[in-house]
Parts: sequence; structure tokens; C-alpha cells
Amino acid sequence: MSRGATFRSLRVRNYRLFAAGQVVSLSGTWGQRVAQDWLVLRLSGDSGVALGVTTALQFLPLLLLGLYGGVLADRYDKRRLLIGAQIAMGVLALLLAALDLTGAVQLWHVFALAFALGIASAIDTPVRQAFVSEMVGPDDLPNAVSLNSATFNTARIVGPAVAGVAIAAAGTGWVFLVNGLSYLAVLAGLRAMRTSELHPTARLIRGRGQLREGVAYVRRRPDLLVPMALVFVVGTFGLNFQITLALVVKGVFEREASAYGLLSAMLAVGSLLGALLSARRPGPPRQMTLFVAVLVFGLLEVAVGLAPTFEVMALLLVPTGVAVLTFTTTANAIVQLGSAAQMRGRVMALYILVFLGGTPVGAPVIGALAEAFGPRASLVAGGVVTALAGVVAAVVMTRHRDLEVRAHLVRRPHVHVRHRAQPTGAVPAAGSGGSS
Repeated sequence: MSRGATFRSLRVRNYRLFAAGQVVSLSGTWGQRVAQDWLVLRLSGDSGVALGVTTALQFLPLLLLGLYGGVLADRYDKRRLLIGAQIAMGVLALLLAALDLTGAVQLWHVFALAFALGIASAIDTPVRQAFVSEMVGPDDLPNAVSLNSATFNTARIVGPAVAGVAIAAAGTGWVFLVNGLSYLAVLAGLRAMRTSELHPTARLIRGRGQLREGVAYVRRRPDLLVPMALVFVVGTFGLNFQITLALVVKGVFEREASAYGLLSAMLAVGSLLGALLSARRPGPPRQMTLFVAVLVFGLLEVAVGLAPTFEVMALLLVPTGVAVLTFTTTANAIVQLGSAAQMRGRVMALYILVFLGGTPVGAPVIGALAEAFGPRASLVAGGVVTALAGVVAAVVMTRHRDLEVRAHLVRRPHVHVRHRAQPTGAVPAAGSGGSS
């Protein structure tokens, strides 16, 4: 496939403005995450539990407000909602910068500001996810989802790498200040959009029971429910690298912030490659890709946890990033394309809720596990749980679709999927054609 096809969503002016602003702002955000983790470790005496609590507080509002953010996305102008949320997050970053630069910062300040940032994110995240389809339309949505991930992970490469150097040279406060200013790029892009070129969906009229309606919609759809269940397990137990890598760097390899930034950047390099590979894939996303990607990610995370040296761990994080981004972009596209337009805000809010909302549960558990048995044990445990979830999900969907999976291990190893014999007149489930 041509390079033009890989980046075809960037032909849309509104999306191009959005993506450019996101590269700048998300670089600042990822830099702040590194600086925040380092600040918490300094203020708490290298406590893994404190690091887990900070992460939990930042994602807890998604459990409380995430679905309501989806309702807002279906009811109101998504562009205006995003402008308000971005302003709030920028102000919070500047406040943390002021506290840190003046030397007044305390651990409870970080906890409180992380929780406040989570409140703004609970509105911003589902709205931003649903807004993608309004910028590019349904035909380019899978490509735009993949490019969003590419943008996100470009920022994950730039942000931590620059932050690691900046922390060593000037301290964490300046990183928070730069992040606060970076939100101006997103705001400029949103203000410059041509609203006449958007693809707005019909607004949801205010009424009772709309949250329950969104949940009931997903419960009736196994094709949406299974990917969301997988996303929950991966987000809760597999994607806690912001905790485990920081602890590995300090506790196992006895290195500084720049080493943590390097490991985060290596994971992001793989994630960027995975996003670009997903953008090149023609046609709609396939569930088989979802199951294979989550299984490979789980096994690679186990390998990362067992890596004997810092250099081996850094190298293993690249294919780990490829696998996890293949999984997340596939799951995101399956859920978005499978949702009715008027339900998409609430469905994506539920998607984000299960993806990030498990972090308040998983982060303290992973942090405590790291303190009790070492950071390596927490990585291995997360990988094992993730891989097992992929196997279980594949079995569940196989039974739901009435498919038979046969593994052939002689001569040419392969997997063959076909429909079991059905009564005359039965119609196979949509999208469940055989493959080998």
C-alpha cells in the first residue's frame, strides 16, 4: 500500500490541524508523566505504593464521570467541549509547575492535582475519541484511529526523552511549565477548524436513562463486549509500565531519570511502528488480529520482566510496543465502526472507562506487588494475565460465532477456522468467514 494511503486522513484539513496540535500537546503530557512519576518518587522516598496511588487518583474520575462524559459528547458540540477541557488541563499543569518551581510542592498537592486532571480527562477523552469520526467521516475512520495512535506514540517518544534530559538538567518544575504551555497548540488547532467541513451527528436530546441505554446497547452486542472486556484486562494489569519501568530503573538497574525516559521511548518507538502498520492495513479491522496481538503482547511483557540486562529490556520493549498498539488500534476501530452514530459518544466513553478505569484497581495492586516481590514480578504477572485473557476471549468468540478452530501441527503448522455444520437455512454470523 502506498505512503499516501497510510496518511490519507491527513488530507482532511480539520484532522490535520487536530493532529498537529496533538503532537505538541501530547509530547508535553508525556513529559509531565515522567516528571510527575519522578517527583512522587522523590517526595515519597521511592514508594511504589505512592506511585500507584497517584496513577489511581488520576484515573479514578473515569470510573465516576467517564460515562457522563460520553453523554455530553452525544448531546453537545464536541469541539467546544474539547476547548474547555484543554484549557482546564493546561491550567492544572501550570499550577503544579508553580508549586514545584517555588519549592512549596508536597505529596498531597500532587495527589490532588492528579485527581483534578483526571476529572478534566474524563470529559476530554470520550469526546476526543468520538470527535475523530466527525472530522474524517466513516470511510477514513480506521485510518484516522491508527494515525491518532501514531501521533500519540510520536509524543511518547519525544516527551519522555526530552523530559529525562530536562529533569536531570533543570528539575521537574520546568517540564510541568512547558506542558502547561503546550495546550495552546491544541486550542489553536481547534479554533482554526472549519466547522462547515465537519460531519456532525444528530444531537442527543436530553432525557432520562441515557447512561443505562448506552450500557444496555453494548451488553446486547458481543462483538463490542468481548473487545471491551479484553481492553479492561490489558488496561488494568498489562499496561502499568509507568509504574513498573520507573521502579525497575531505580530498584533493579539503579539508574536515573534519563534511563526511565529511554525505556519509555523504546516502548513508544514500537508503539509508533504498530500504529503505522495498522494504518497501512486495508479494509475493516479483524477480530483475529485482536486476539493474536493481545496474546503476543502478554508473552512479550513476560519476556520484558525476565530480561537479564537493561539493554535487553530496552530492545524487548520495541516489539512489545508494536503488539500493544496493534491490539489497541484494532479494538478501538472495531468498537467505533460497530457502534451506531448516535450511540458512539456513550460507547466510546464506556470503552475508555474499561480501558483506563481499571487503573485505580490495577495500579495500587501492581505497585504493592512490585514492593513485595520486585518490579520484575509485577511485569511477569501482568503479562501472564494478559495472555490468558486473549486465549479466553478467542474461545468465547469462537463459541458465540459457532466456529470450529483446528490447530494443525504436522507438516505446515497453521490454524483453520470454519463454520460448524448448521441446520438448513441457517445464516452465518456477519464477518465470521473462515481463514487459514
